[in-house]
Amino acid sequence: MKQKRTRKIYTPEFKQEAVRLMETTDRPASQIAVELGVRRNQLYKWKEQLARKSDKAFVGGGRPKSEDQSELTSLRQENERLKEDVEILKKAAAYFAKELK
Repeated sequence: MKQKRTRKIYTPEFKQEAVRLMETTDRPASQIAVELGVRRNQLYKWKEQLARKSDKAFVGGGRPKSEDQSELTSLRQENERLKEDVEILKKAAAYFAKELK
């Protein structure tokens, strides 16, 4: 039986401090990552987010949970299907409008 992995949640302050350590110390990112208990590439992602969004970085809850994500995916698929249906109905309406003239 497969165990569900729980995702660690880090505070914005933790993320900012991790990025600050990367930028202000001469230690390699891999060493900082080991000390903080995170993956090295995660440090680089946080650094990029902080550079792009500045004070708006790290707000919100992150990625939607898997059950929310699957619902979102199915709703998007349904939306696309309905858009296609609308286009078909528009074409059919135009065709029958020509026939009535």
